[in-house]
Amino acid sequence: MFVLGNLVEALATVLHYLLNIYMWIVIIRAIISWVSPDPYNPIVRFLYRATEPVLGYARRIVPSLGGIDLSPILVLVLIVFLDQFLVGTITELAFKLKTGTP
Repeated sequence: MFVLGNLVEALATVLHYLLNIYMWIVIIRAIISWVSPDPYNPIVRFLYRATEPVLGYARRIVPSLGGIDLSPILVLVLIVFLDQFLVGTITELAFKLKTGTP
């Protein structure tokens, strides 16, 4: 069972890193939105393509407050929640699989 436990632990680690990378992409996108970036810049285009589906959905849930877009804050809170809850749960499951405790 320790092999399965190691696999599950590796999946939790990869998920943790992916969530952290996406969190930084959202933060960079929010910072770039404060200036008027060149829409033809490949980095700006990547940031918009990577974040717009999630931020667009969050915008439908949370209205803007006086022209301030609160969707990045909602997405960041969701990412932190997923990192703490989901990754923590998967890591604990991996530990239980390794040790054989119920």
